[in-house]
Amino acid sequence: MGVLILDGNPPVQVQLRRSARTRRLSLRISRLDGRATLTLPPRVPEREGMAFLRDREDWLRRHLADVAPEQVLRLGSSVLYRGEALPLVAGDVKRARLQDGALVLPDAPALVGKRVAAFLKLQARDALAEASDRYAAALGRPYSRITLRDTRSRWGSCTSAGKLMYSWRLIMAPPRVLDYVAAHEVAHLAHMDHSPRFWAAVETLFGPHAECRQWLRDNGSALHRVRFD
Repeated sequence: MGVLILDGNPPVQVQLRRSARTRRLSLRISRLDGRATLTLPPRVPEREGMAFLRDREDWLRRHLADVAPEQVLRLGSSVLYRGEALPLVAGDVKRARLQDGALVLPDAPALVGKRVAAFLKLQARDALAEASDRYAAALGRPYSRITLRDTRSRWGSCTSAGKLMYSWRLIMAPPRVLDYVAAHEVAHLAHMDHSPRFWAAVETLFGPHAECRQWLRDNGSALHRVRFD
């Protein structure tokens, strides 16, 4: 993947990728991080891609301006935790600790993001393991293992071997939303598709779920905009 720079104030960096499956030039902007990507067919020269960008410069700059900035975690700021804003404060502790409605961290500003991520991953593993155990028992189908990742394309997955994968950022969502994703993936232990039988299993395990699915559509990009590095 290359990079094209569109001159101007400010300059705009556009990721360049080629795809054998595309027949025309396409320009997209990620809602998650504001990254602009230009896709070209294999034999289209870069100069044609640059001309394409210049023709659409106004559209590109207008849409980039609408993308919300990434959230960088600092002492004194907050992070979403189980659907609520959790203040981040410095204290006399060696590791992150919940205390009096805040997350108390060692007074080391450069490590705030990493320490908050470690705390969230630990809480996510406990919450997702508990929910998966509960729904697997109700379904009568065991899973083989759980892994946590920082995925952007999906909140969870289930393989035919019974391996469950979840995004640990789900711990930032309200508990009922996390539970819904666990029920959804566990239901795949019985139905490896999205057939009516699958959705009936989700309904049996979890109950009405449209509100949770809508919450992820409306708020999922905000969860991904938090930076922990």
